[in-house]
Amino acid sequence: MPMGAKVSPIMSYSIPTQEATAEIEIKKSRFIAYAKGIQDRAEGMIWLEQIKAQYPDARHHCWAYLIGNPNCAANAGMGDDGEPSGTAGKPILNVLNHKGVGDVMIIVVRYFGGVKLGAGGLTRAYGQAAQAVMEVLSTEQQVDMLTYMVKCDFALEKQIRHWVEALQGLIVEVEYVEQVHITLKIPLVSSDTLQQKLDAYGCQYKND
Repeated sequence: MPMGAKVSPIMSYSIPTQEATAEIEIKKSRFIAYAKGIQDRAEGMIWLEQIKAQYPDARHHCWAYLIGNPNCAANAGMGDDGEPSGTAGKPILNVLNHKGVGDVMIIVVRYFGGVKLGAGGLTRAYGQAAQAVMEVLSTEQQVDMLTYMVKCDFALEKQIRHWVEALQGLIVEVEYVEQVHITLKIPLVSSDTLQQKLDAYGCQYKND
């Protein structure tokens, strides 16, 4: 029987599969753009320091990131690194906001070519660099998972493991007390199927 079970709709989104890079040149200034997946801001800041170390003689290392679903990002950030306010990080973030990709960060390294671009020119240049790297970034659809806590008789453990494997889920933890307590993750699209099987065998469960 369900223990307050309910399923909230979760929108899926794409995430990067590997790091990508692209370069453009505008009025002798080089813009080298990198993009890759990150899990949180701390990971992004570590990567930013690595890029700075890789290009220590560059004039600017500008960036932006989105964490979570891009339609309602849990966290977002940007940095101009000495460029006029709003001319670097913001256009990079604007590109991310329209790509449908989450858990992603872009860093654009600029080598100044001796010709000033002006605020409008900088905004366009950083946007174009971000666009260029996103066009070559490989992504995959993230599978939305639900976590279930299941209580069942010992005799049903093997059967539940079989269901989880068949539904492309995974067993997170198993605890043996008065019954078997199984914590598992299942694709959101398979949640109804799992609940029907659990109900049929009288298992107790709840999900997060």
